[in-house]
Formats: sequence, structure tokens, C-alpha cells
Amino acid sequence: MLNFKEQAGQFELFLEQQQEKGLFKGAPQNLYDPCNYMLQLGGKRIRPAVCLMAAELFNPGISEDVYWSALAVELFHNFTLVHDDIMDEAPLRRGKATVYKQYTTTAAILSGDVMNIYAYRCLQNLQPANLPEVLRLFNKTAIEVCEGQQYDMDFEQQDIVAEADYIEMIRLKTAVLLAASMQMGAICANASQEQADMIYTFGLNLGIAFQLQDDFLDSFGTEAAVGKQIGGDIQANKKTFLAINALSLADATTAMELSRLKDIKGADKLSKTLDIYQKLGVDIACKKAIEQYTSKALEALDKIDVAQERKQAFTDLLNFLMNRNS
Repeated sequence: MLNFKEQAGQFELFLEQQQEKGLFKGAPQNLYDPCNYMLQLGGKRIRPAVCLMAAELFNPGISEDVYWSALAVELFHNFTLVHDDIMDEAPLRRGKATVYKQYTTTAAILSGDVMNIYAYRCLQNLQPANLPEVLRLFNKTAIEVCEGQQYDMDFEQQDIVAEADYIEMIRLKTAVLLAASMQMGAICANASQEQADMIYTFGLNLGIAFQLQDDFLDSFGTEAAVGKQIGGDIQANKKTFLAINALSLADATTAMELSRLKDIKGADKLSKTLDIYQKLGVDIACKKAIEQYTSKALEALDKIDVAQERKQAFTDLLNFLMNRNS
């Protein structure tokens, strides 16, 4: 089996082929240029790569259906990022200007819309035997991602968010698309329903652990290792796993201090907030939660009925994602 990076490379070749054949070419340029710009920003191509990996796990030959499913997922993912950046008023994506900053908000909205429609257009290419189940899963996942984004926005207006509600939000916003990518690959490779469900469970728990790791690294990583400024979530007063747990564990005096820190900016805010996090032990709690969901992912992987050596690529993927620095 090819590993994650090799599969990402295979997908990149397929994407380039489709772009050469006319993907996002033509008029009006002001609609399609932002789409190409977004795709050229790159990224790890995690979701399409795991779609290919899951297919190869169950069937050595990766069919065209798998590649089209992987492209549908990647286009949908990029559509959500284009629109998320507008909602978050984010100026940068992967170190470069976001689509709405590079072009205009109107252009970003329309190009995001057309990327989403093209994602469904990709699924037209699937064989009739695979299309109904893949489309059902894709539709369900697309709705869930939108629900997760709305919860994330709702949380910005709430003073208190429960940990369980936060986990549900990241399950919807982040984890379900990773899980669905894997299950779509499994469906196209003719895996049994039980086995396809197991790879979904693996992806779902890995996705939750992945987002919790992001929360942790944003506060307790290092700029040199992570490659970006540390403490962005704290400066923006985002309700992360760490912030939610700190507020729930704080006594009245500490809660007042956290409230005061919300209203200031700069290094003092970051250092004092991190000090409170460590005193309350929320850094340790976050690590334990990461370990919990990582273990659940490995348990699901263990239940998949294929030779252990064929599953090694997924174990390596988990280690790559969970031991990353950025």
C-alpha cells in the first residue's frame, strides 16, 4: 500500500489532469480565477489522500470512482474554507491572502458556491452501483459540516459553552468530513457495510483528536516548530477546549481574571492566560482527551478485518497527524 504522502501525490496528479482538461477554466474569469487560486494554495490534501488510502485498504486497485470521490471531497472542503475565511474575517490562509482579500467578498462567495457545485458534478462520474450510497453519505456530511460551522459561530455569542457541546461542534465541523472521505473510498472499493463503518469510526475519532491537537498547539506549541504565531486563539478569545475547561474549573477570582484578560491584547494576555491554563491543569486535560480519541481511533482500526500490514499506512497516518508540530 502507498503511504499518506504518496497517495496525496497521486491525488495531486489527478487534480492537475482535471485542471488541464478544463476544471475551472473558461469565462467569466472573475468566477474561476479565485477557484484556481484557492486550489493553488495547496495544503496537505489530507481528505482526498485518506479516501484513496481507504480504497486501497479494501481493494488493491484504486478505481476512477475513488479519484472522483476524492476530488469531490477536496473541492467541498476548499469551498468551506473560502466561506469560513469570510465569516472569520481571516486575512491569511496558508501564509497567503485569503480569496476574499485577494479578490473581493462577492467573488469569494460566488467562487465558493461554484466549487461546491463542481464537487457534486464530480460525483456524476461514479458508477451507478456506487453513486447512491456515496451521494447519501456526501449529502449527510455536507449538512453536518454546515451545522458545525453554525455552532462555532453561535459559540462566539455565548459566555459559557459545555465541553460536550464543543466536542460535538468539532465532530461536525472537522471530523465528519475526514471520516466520510475514508468511508467513500471504502464504498467504492466494495467494502462491507460493517467494514466501511469501522473506517468511518476510525476517521471520526482521528478527526476529533486532530482538532484537539490544534487547540493544544495553538497555545502550547512553539513558533519555530508550529510555523505560526502562538496564541492566536487566546488573542481572539476563541472558545477552544482549553478555554472552555479553564472557565469551568476556575474559582470566582480566577474567573474574574479570565474575564479581564478577554478585554486586552498582547503578550501579557497570552502569558497570563497560559499561566492560568497550567495552574488549572487544562493543558493536561487536553492531552488526555487527545489520547482518548486517538485510542478510540486505533480500536476501530484494529477491528477492520484485513491483514495488519495493510493497516500500517493508517497507523503511520495517525502518528504523523498526532505527532506533528503544525
